Amino acid sequence: MTGKSSSSLDYRTAGVDIDAGESLVQRLKPLVASTNREGCIDTIGGFGGLFELPIARYQEPVMVSGTDGVGTKLKLAFEIGCHDTIGIDLVAMCANDVLVCGAEPLYFLDYFATGRLSQDQAEAVISGIARGCRLARLALIGGETAEMPGMYRNGEYDLAGFCVGIVDKSRIIDGRKIRDGDRILGLASSGIHSNGYSLVHAARDCCQASLKQPFENTTLGDALLTPTRIYVNSIRGLIEEVDVCAMAHITGGGLAGNVKRVIPPGLEAVMNQNRWPQPGIFEWIRENGQIEPAEMLRTFNCGIGMIVVVHPTDESRARALLEAGGETVFDIGEIQPGTRGAVVEG
Repeated sequence: MTGKSSSSLDYRTAGVDIDAGESLVQRLKPLVASTNREGCIDTIGGFGGLFELPIARYQEPVMVSGTDGVGTKLKLAFEIGCHDTIGIDLVAMCANDVLVCGAEPLYFLDYFATGRLSQDQAEAVISGIARGCRLARLALIGGETAEMPGMYRNGEYDLAGFCVGIVDKSRIIDGRKIRDGDRILGLASSGIHSNGYSLVHAARDCCQASLKQPFENTTLGDALLTPTRIYVNSIRGLIEEVDVCAMAHITGGGLAGNVKRVIPPGLEAVMNQNRWPQPGIFEWIRENGQIEPAEMLRTFNCGIGMIVVVHPTDESRARALLEAGGETVFDIGEIQPGTRGAVVEG
């Protein structure tokens, strides 16, 4: 006799329910199937996701990959109890990054980690990922659900996403074609998108604002949780018709911080913030957090989620194509000689 209990431990009593995980896979199969596109090979539940590359359409195919998460925007989803849109953010952050190289996004994988698996919550999150994939023309070919007791508080989880696209080597868009006088078009954001939320939370703490309080035609919580806009359809239509010089996805670092990454030496992008209306949610953050305008521009997209640089002769055509694709487009600046990379004036 050892004096110890005769009952034995198993994985479930340790906090991991394998049966629940297997049941979740079955519930997710219709969501995954809804994202099927050319190249899909049905292997959900296998050890790896398979995808047949459309290399016949490409002369010198180059693979483009991107990975990201949604940061502390997740805290809003936890507090509000809304989990079916945060997956759109996850896809958007990855797909928009891959897109700006001129690539065609092909497939997506997700990583969902939680302390204790709730099948309903996980299905809601993955439903948002599947919806984002449909918007971005991506196949959701696999992922990982990790149950890690003690790592996350009750009801909380973390997300990461992985996106792969393809582009012909000769059609990579990287800013090398930018010239003095080129025009900078700004595509409207849907709101804050998925960066800067640590500052959003700090601003909210300053005024102890309730997420349920009215804001414009919705609530503050819904305004803050608005999903990131996915630009794939409109941009893919544009680059088939117009010789685009450069694009930048406006995330952490704001307009100047992201645009300067694609500007060649000896040139600078000069943008004027008076050329587009700033959504009200940014003014709310600025006022309640007492944040300096320069800090707002450095942290948030401030109403512009994507920029496109085109030659002056292509500006009208590019605007028409983007608007036909559902975008709100602003002429926000131009390229000129200089050494500052990118600046926002006004």
